[in-house]
Order: sequence, then structure tokens, then C-alpha cells
Amino acid sequence: MKLKPTIAISAAGLLFNPATGDSFAANPVAIEILGLLKEEQTPAAAKAALLARYEVEAHQLDKDWDDLVAQMREHNLLD
Repeated sequence: MKLKPTIAISAAGLLFNPATGDSFAANPVAIEILGLLKEEQTPAAAKAALLARYEVEAHQLDKDWDDLVAQMREHNLLD
């Protein structure tokens, strides 16, 4: 899973897809996940980094991850 290289991410949490003109607001954790993906980290490596940084159970992270990925696919943000 890779974030499209053309997707712009601002420090304020805004995403912009220049192909469609759509923009989205994301929370700080979602922005961190997107940044990890933009660095081309694997989902497993990104999840490991998040588990090390935040106090979250692995099953909850998996659920939240799946929800975010579904939204990104819906909005055509992934390659």
C-alpha cells in the first residue's frame, strides 16, 4: 500500500489531491500515518512505529488502520 506521490500533506493536517482537486482534513495521528506511508514504510513497519510511540492495543490500531485505509481508498489517495 502506497500513498500516491502527488498527494500533498501540510503540517496543519490538510491533504490535497491535485488530480481531483479534493482536499481533506486529518487528525495528527492520521497525518503521522500518511507521513510514514509517504516515506514508503511498509504497513507493518508503520504500525510498529505507532505501537512504540502511543499507548494503544494492537487490535485497536489494526481496526483504526483498516478504517483509515478504507477512507483513503474511497477518496483515491492510494496507488
